[in-house]
Amino acid sequence: MKTIVSPSILSADFSCLARDIEMLNQSEADWVHADIMDGVFVPNISFGFPVLKSVARITQKPLDVHLMIVQPEKFIPEVKALGARFMNVHYEACPHLHRVVQQIREAGMQPAVTLNPATPVALLKDILADVDMVLLMSVNPGFGGQKFIEHTLDKVRELRELIAQTGSHALIEVDGGVNLETGARLTEAGANVLVAGSAIFNAPDPAAAIHALKSL
Repeated sequence: MKTIVSPSILSADFSCLARDIEMLNQSEADWVHADIMDGVFVPNISFGFPVLKSVARITQKPLDVHLMIVQPEKFIPEVKALGARFMNVHYEACPHLHRVVQQIREAGMQPAVTLNPATPVALLKDILADVDMVLLMSVNPGFGGQKFIEHTLDKVRELRELIAQTGSHALIEVDGGVNLETGARLTEAGANVLVAGSAIFNAPDPAAAIHALKSL
């Protein structure tokens, strides 16, 4: 399976957001990754649905929406209205995770679950068969441009084994400190989807950076 690349628009130039989205439209990017932060679940605030509605109008790529917020289930209708393919919620933010996953699927989206760096992969055993993707954070969520946490590689390998054991078909997505060097190691460990922000939008040629990640 060819590596899926989901550029994170958290690192885009918001004064020229339409330009950056058009670059992604013309590139080999598979999805557009959107990080919504509330300043409560994570120590930062990013952007909300008014911005995402504008992105949804002009992007030609499926939206991969990652909610770094408390009570993400409250916003299932808003994410659905964007036409998002994936709605990604944190394990740590959902005490009734199975119910939330069911609600996301009933809304016509593909449910995904995110784990923070200190959350063990084993906790997903009873939900893996019900989700389409697991996002492993390889930095502590809340800010872009952080250093990759090496232990993530072990978590990818462990998750790959758990997916096989449970008969799940979930994709493994990784976000945080992803570049050509860490991306190569992640795909070798079993990751399917690479989320990259700074490595793409800060590159001299963002489209070429996406092509390089796709080639891993």
